[in-house]
Amino acid sequence: MKTNYIEFWRQSMVDHNGKVPNRLKDDAAEEAFWSSMVERKKQHKADPYTKQVHQELLPLLNREDHVLEIGPGWGNYTFDIAKEVRKLTCIDSSKSIISFLASQAYEKGTENMDLIHDKWESETKRDKYDVVFGFNCYYRMIDIGHTLLKMNESATRLVIVGMTTGPEKPHYMELEKRGYTINLRKRDYIHILNVLYQLGILADCKIVKLKSKKIYSTYEEMIRDNTTKILDEQFSYDEVKTILNKYVVEKEGVFEYEYPFHAALMYWNPKEL
Repeated sequence: MKTNYIEFWRQSMVDHNGKVPNRLKDDAAEEAFWSSMVERKKQHKADPYTKQVHQELLPLLNREDHVLEIGPGWGNYTFDIAKEVRKLTCIDSSKSIISFLASQAYEKGTENMDLIHDKWESETKRDKYDVVFGFNCYYRMIDIGHTLLKMNESATRLVIVGMTTGPEKPHYMELEKRGYTINLRKRDYIHILNVLYQLGILADCKIVKLKSKKIYSTYEEMIRDNTTKILDEQFSYDEVKTILNKYVVEKEGVFEYEYPFHAALMYWNPKEL
């Protein structure tokens, strides 16, 4: 049976109540989110897991490349890419993000960056870049087919699509097996691979094994943070605590929850379609 993966992506944007979350449809809500994140960030510091992704990403780039980065966020990859290439252009829909990256580029003495405040999916210029790259920037892009085709058309050498992926925290998976209703993610890297296949693009895919460690100052804080995806109005806290205790370790007065996840790097040489 033929599946329309582009339509599947669109339908999967709704939450468990059948509604599109506000941040996904309201530009002002999205800007408010990033403004608050930048306020807390203060200074650029990449998330710890990105070091392992860099080891797979940076060898794909050439010294003479002009790279376009879509939706850089606070720059998990931005400044390391800028060090490795001739020029880096970043485009982001958040004015707060653009201002933050500009200030950090100034502080770091990074002079080969251009910053564009615009939405990639609605930006109308048709500039060409050696490499077009985006990581975890697709969550608001309703027409994922258009997004990927535009990336393909804008690159002359390589397109790289990156995304963090599962598994979900293991206690949630165990709770689901026991009959709990869990708000699991609906869209994943495999859906982008399927969309690319539907578009006639056969992409290579590299999976990078990662680990995340969450540290909580109190047991109560750990419980609150790890029950947010349970959708059942009534559930047994004792049962949830019993399952969580399998994965959480107390060390020196704090509680650590370490679990595996992955990053997917999908890449291809641009082609005429």
